[in-house]
Amino acid sequence: MSNTWMKSRQTKYTAYAGVYIVVIIAVLATVNFLANRYNKSFDATSNKRYSLSDQTIKLVSGLKQDVTISYFDETTGFAKAKDLLDRYDNLSTKLSVAYIDPFKKPQLAKQYGITQTGTIVLQSGDKRQEARSVSEEELTSAIIRLQKTGERTACFTTGAGEHSLEDTTNSSYGGVKDLVAKNNYKTQVINLMEKPEVPATCSLVVVGGPKVDYPQPVVDALKKYIEDGGRGLFLSDPPLKTGKETVAENKALLDLLGSWGVTLQANLVLDTSGLGSLYGMGPEVALATRYETHPIVREMKRTATAFPLVRSLEVKPTDKTTAEKLVSTSTNSIAATNLNAAGGAITMPKGDTQSYAVAAAGTYRTGKQKDNNNVEGRFVVVGSSDWISNYALGFAGNRDLVMNMLNWLTNDEDLISIRPKDPEDRRIQLTGSQMLMVRMVSQFLIPIFVIIFGIMVWWRRR
Repeated sequence: MSNTWMKSRQTKYTAYAGVYIVVIIAVLATVNFLANRYNKSFDATSNKRYSLSDQTIKLVSGLKQDVTISYFDETTGFAKAKDLLDRYDNLSTKLSVAYIDPFKKPQLAKQYGITQTGTIVLQSGDKRQEARSVSEEELTSAIIRLQKTGERTACFTTGAGEHSLEDTTNSSYGGVKDLVAKNNYKTQVINLMEKPEVPATCSLVVVGGPKVDYPQPVVDALKKYIEDGGRGLFLSDPPLKTGKETVAENKALLDLLGSWGVTLQANLVLDTSGLGSLYGMGPEVALATRYETHPIVREMKRTATAFPLVRSLEVKPTDKTTAEKLVSTSTNSIAATNLNAAGGAITMPKGDTQSYAVAAAGTYRTGKQKDNNNVEGRFVVVGSSDWISNYALGFAGNRDLVMNMLNWLTNDEDLISIRPKDPEDRRIQLTGSQMLMVRMVSQFLIPIFVIIFGIMVWWRRR
């Protein structure tokens, strides 16, 4: 009787154990399936370095046509691209990723024209683009190029001391040229001083801080262009007169902008908060963190922008235009109106601090129609031209802001967002005394503590 009971009990436990094993296997299989199906991760880095940017998420999630990303490399090299490419793959069913070993599939590699490993090819329909590296910036730029039809040309004025696109100096616009090229824009330099007429090839005109006065024919050409439905970004510096250079008032151009509802003030906005010193900047670089609700800046609420040598502006719509502020400086700002500084420095004025608007956007009602739609001119005005020069373009939100402006001007509002981030330099900077302290603790104190603790344990056991 006892043996029968024991065998029955053993059989029962064996059955339970079998059920438990089956349940555990089923749970593990389900978890593994879900993990492969829904690849989720948590980014704990301070600047979300391993998270895709808002622009990428918005762009890929909104794909209307299928896009295939083909990564060509040896099988052992797939891992170095898989983390980033899988994040793209998880954003939309319209996007798929293929990993191809050109040595195992030479015919396919030949079809795509692959000559070296590590090549990334993106295809949508019969259109094909190549990303130059395994980076979010390159991949997102290639997707933009795939999705956009037609050519967009940003024309930069020259002939009156504007910033150069070709120079590599700190004050040039070489960085802007590279930036717009990655976003599917071509660039063209136009000299309205020689021929006061905006070419038909221009999708928009950028007036990049003229140092001398525009003659009336040039201003009239810009007026006709915008009021006929053109698009323009106007960057106008304060009329400074220092020992190094003099910036003309450019009254004719300012009168034109004023007629559209944007009045530029003859002042220089200075930041008194001292926050600029954290970034190695002085008070002449105004930090802006106050954004309005315009589409250009709607998604920049948590991003700071920097405006070196900036003037303030006032905005008031007219009967022909709708104009509104975009961004303003912090409330710790003050405006200097005495801009004649023979020694090269502007004296900090006394008085109460406040916030100043430094950028505005507006539209001009032309009264014309095309394809049953009203034709409008668009313009953006900023009280500084240095803010997108090589030395300032990389600061926080400056790149995003200028591209948002260009995209809005060309009716590409779907591309307005926060773009891929550059890796943040998180190196620890130590003084000599701090380095000595780290060395003492790591090389002497910790080993001595371990030895003493070991002796104490040995003594107690003895």
